[in-house]
Amino acid sequence: MDEPLPQGPDKVRAVREMFDVIAPRYDLVNRVMTLGMDVGWRRATVRSLGLRPGSRVLDLAAGTGDLCREVQAAGHAPVGLDLSWGMLAHARTSAPLVQADALRLPVPDHTIDGATCGFALRNVADLDAFFYELGRVVRPGGRIALLEVAEPVHPVLRWGHGLYFTKVMPRLGGLLSDASAYGYLRRSVAYLPSPPDMVAKLRAAGFAAVERRLLSSGITQLITATGTRR
Repeated sequence: MDEPLPQGPDKVRAVREMFDVIAPRYDLVNRVMTLGMDVGWRRATVRSLGLRPGSRVLDLAAGTGDLCREVQAAGHAPVGLDLSWGMLAHARTSAPLVQADALRLPVPDHTIDGATCGFALRNVADLDAFFYELGRVVRPGGRIALLEVAEPVHPVLRWGHGLYFTKVMPRLGGLLSDASAYGYLRRSVAYLPSPPDMVAKLRAAGFAAVERRLLSSGITQLITATGTRR
């Protein structure tokens, strides 16, 4: 039987330590587990921002810098932030990097044109607080694009994805990296609210034009929104 998932400060500590451990082989495992589809997902994320070249973009939970590189390739100016020093130490990007908690961003109010986040919504200790912090730093009219895992709508695809996600992925993670870490990542989807609740939380945090789009037959979701707070 699985142990209860950590909450609050225990979750922050567990997530930081876990990513410190898996950082050296994180990119390899991602490519293998997603069959390389993660590259296209990140490109779609950056395109969905729809920002002018030269825009200032925060990449939250930047990890090894994959999204930062896509943001740069689109002609923007990224800054990557991550809780895990181990991940930042293995980053492959020329963008500025900062170790920081996404719930306490070292950024003045309404000074950022856009923000991205890849597969980390389930790893923050307080999702509502994270969305409000995003609303604080993104300027009115600025854009956010958030990538996260999802579950296909079609029953057959949902069954196949569930089998792969709960059985195959943790074993691959164990073979290529750390079994306990990838077992946790499998279970961490339980932290995610339902799609309607996710949209409602973003609207409550001061975002408008909130949209949720499924990618790759529904195994990934891309959530975009526009800042409105003043």
